[in-house]
Amino acid sequence: MTTTQLPPLALTMGDPAGIGPDITLALWSARHSLSLPPFLFIGDAAVLRDRAALLGLDVAVASATPETATDLFFDALPVLASDCVAAVVPGAPDPRNAAAITGAIETAVALTMAGRTSAVVTNPIAKAVLYDAGFSFPGHTEFLADLAAKATGQAMLPVMLLAGPKLRAVPVTIHIPLKDVPASLTEDLIIETAVITERDLRQRFGIAKPRLAVAGLNPHAGEGGALGLEDDAIVRPAVERLKATGIAAVGPLPADTMFHDAARATYDVALCMYHDQALIPAKALGFDDSVNATLGLPFIRTSPDHGTAFAIAGQGIARPDSLLAALRLAQELAAHAAKETR
Repeated sequence: MTTTQLPPLALTMGDPAGIGPDITLALWSARHSLSLPPFLFIGDAAVLRDRAALLGLDVAVASATPETATDLFFDALPVLASDCVAAVVPGAPDPRNAAAITGAIETAVALTMAGRTSAVVTNPIAKAVLYDAGFSFPGHTEFLADLAAKATGQAMLPVMLLAGPKLRAVPVTIHIPLKDVPASLTEDLIIETAVITERDLRQRFGIAKPRLAVAGLNPHAGEGGALGLEDDAIVRPAVERLKATGIAAVGPLPADTMFHDAARATYDVALCMYHDQALIPAKALGFDDSVNATLGLPFIRTSPDHGTAFAIAGQGIARPDSLLAALRLAQELAAHAAKETR
């Protein structure tokens, strides 16, 4: 199967009051020069039309299905409806539209698991807005894992990978308060996260023997216990168990010396102990072109590594670079997966 024969990507609306519509329209408008992978936008067509008019963009929007989206793509932006019930004002999110936002994600997952779309690419959501409507998940990642678990009947551990041109980084604990990290960190969690990461880097990214650099939790990786016991009691035993299975893992390493140029050349992914330990260097090294990819799921999912940016929605100044990188990575991973299953 060639790239052009792949089903289209499923691109979700995200929060329609944010920059998701802006960057989607900007990329589609440059589809020829960017050689943009075809996608099916799942969301509200009226939002796209209104935002295009506000931004002064000439964009044709057409109703589509996964089967018609690719043929339509270069003439019109193909849309599968997940309609908002409340008027959408750029920069003013409305919890009444939560069902349309989450419904778009549910549809994208269902279509991709059925093979009708080749991957899920998600525009940014604002979790606080969804919480007001009863959303019970810490974030996108956990919601996707729940959808996959319900579809397969199997429990899922979603692994967040920030992938940029200079760094790949994975947080072992994700959307929890910093004060809860030490109690949540276990040998088994580190090992399961590392195993999923290593497997998906091999199977989806085509890295024959992924090298994992495992960060310590505490400053200086605990300084032999002087700055905390978790690194010697939890992280180091996990690394030794990983090495015993044949995984190329090293650590625990002091996080403050893991991310300079020479250090990054020695590994393929940094396995970090908490959210900001992974995301701060990832975003510092590639804010505009890094991608959030979820590993450990039975489908491919990528996303821009930024948020909804309500403050600049509808102003025509949002950069689409990260969404472009997310679409391209999703297409690359889908093509690799198709080749592996032939």
